[in-house]
Amino acid sequence: MEYVTAVPHPRSQAAGPARAGRVSLALALSAGALGAAVALLATRQRWAEGTATVAGAPFSLTAKGSDVTGVPAALAIVGLAALVAVFAVRGAGRTLVAALLALCGAGTVVAALLGVSDSSALDEKAARAAGDTSATVHALAHTAWPYVAAGGGALILLAGLLALRYGRHWPAMSGRYERGGAPRPRRAAAAVDPDRPEELWKALDRGEDPTGA
Repeated sequence: MEYVTAVPHPRSQAAGPARAGRVSLALALSAGALGAAVALLATRQRWAEGTATVAGAPFSLTAKGSDVTGVPAALAIVGLAALVAVFAVRGAGRTLVAALLALCGAGTVVAALLGVSDSSALDEKAARAAGDTSATVHALAHTAWPYVAAGGGALILLAGLLALRYGRHWPAMSGRYERGGAPRPRRAAAAVDPDRPEELWKALDRGEDPTGA
């Protein structure tokens, strides 16, 4: 008895990577854009609050994420730019940009988590309010927004990792060139009838020589 081995069709073999590329592309775009938006939004919210003594009375102080650290917002903006730049380059350039995207996400996570226990912003506000450089804040408390910013950074990191893994299957932004890298041939201009003045004017408007010289 003879056994016949089924050979998969070349199209079915190529469908797997193509499908993975489409899914990873959609996921990376969604994760990167959402992560950057979340990180930027979180840095504008209140991260910490405390009380300082001013003129012998308690004085409430609050600090936004941008007061505590500007790193998450800056890295989120750079990560968003890198997410767009991934589609403008190919080959090794795409790998480098994808690595930058992942690093922006990781840096956002680290900076946000470090901001959870940072009291320097409130201490500076306490010193200004009390007029005493040695004044510090007490009854310090933090909100959940630093963790939200860290979550946004994790989404940016995910987008970068997806770009590193599947970026070679993603399309490029520019459509000026064919797949082989050769420029697309320009369409030949239609012949101008010299007996029709309106065609002569149209050719001149297009920057063509109606005489054909």
